Amino acid sequence: MPASYAYLGPEGTFTEVALRTLPETATRELIPYVSVQSALDAVRTGEAEAAFVPIENSVEGGITTTLDELVAGAPLMIYREVLLSITFALLVRPGTKLSDIKTVSAHPAAQPQVRNWLKKHLPDAHWESAASNADAARLVQEGQYDAAFAGEFAAARYGLEALETGIHDAENAQTRFVLVGRPARPAAPTGADKTSVVLWQRDDHPGGLRDLLGEFATRGINLMLLQSRPTGAGIGNYCFCVDAEGHISDRRVAEALMGLKRICLQVRYLGSYPRADMQPGDVQPPQPGTSDDEFVSAADWVARCQDGRF
Repeated sequence: MPASYAYLGPEGTFTEVALRTLPETATRELIPYVSVQSALDAVRTGEAEAAFVPIENSVEGGITTTLDELVAGAPLMIYREVLLSITFALLVRPGTKLSDIKTVSAHPAAQPQVRNWLKKHLPDAHWESAASNADAARLVQEGQYDAAFAGEFAAARYGLEALETGIHDAENAQTRFVLVGRPARPAAPTGADKTSVVLWQRDDHPGGLRDLLGEFATRGINLMLLQSRPTGAGIGNYCFCVDAEGHISDRRVAEALMGLKRICLQVRYLGSYPRADMQPGDVQPPQPGTSDDEFVSAADWVARCQDGRF
């Protein structure tokens, strides 16, 4: 039996489209799951080799369902990311007119991306959230809702028509998807990498977040995502999901993680993996004093001082 990849289903989601851009899917069985949680749990239980799920969009930021699942439960690790440009179609049963639409459905992450279009064209329509955009299309097929915001490619799969296409409130909207597996050695650095971690403070005090961010800033590490998520321990208790430029094998990144490990209550490493938005030749050189060679030189100088050879 071929190894399997779980993904947020059913068939016809943007997640499936993004997943199929990975070359290795030609040799994997792709299995849709009803939720992000069930897809990631399939990896934790060994039912699937990896899971492919959305984690961030350019309109609303981090997708909290995925972030919360990575924060809690048995550790998992990100190995790849894919960026997909997103535009929606309004899918309806054949013969439906815009004036017939009283209820619409889609994944909750879709709503902020079509809110203005909906207000302009269907101001009285009632919104109902679905597990995925494709699942919303399935529910329209079954007659539960009048229309769904989904990819135009899902229309044929569910026997629907695209009443409107090219729907988006923000130009060039993108969603980031990640391939998640069980913890293992990270892939070798490419020169254009990203490292993801979750940070828990030891206590709540003035400047606490500054202390965490300082571990990155003093080493010239740029942050690409910073999002707080409640820990469930009461109002005001948060952990922080962070995406940082670089790979754990880079000296500046490794030292930042060591510093965070010293001052944080807990650090969860989510992986170092190639960036989807940049090639190695496009990456700006590190700031002066933060290259690997300079870290090695500084460590050698300290060693010589300790030996009396300065």
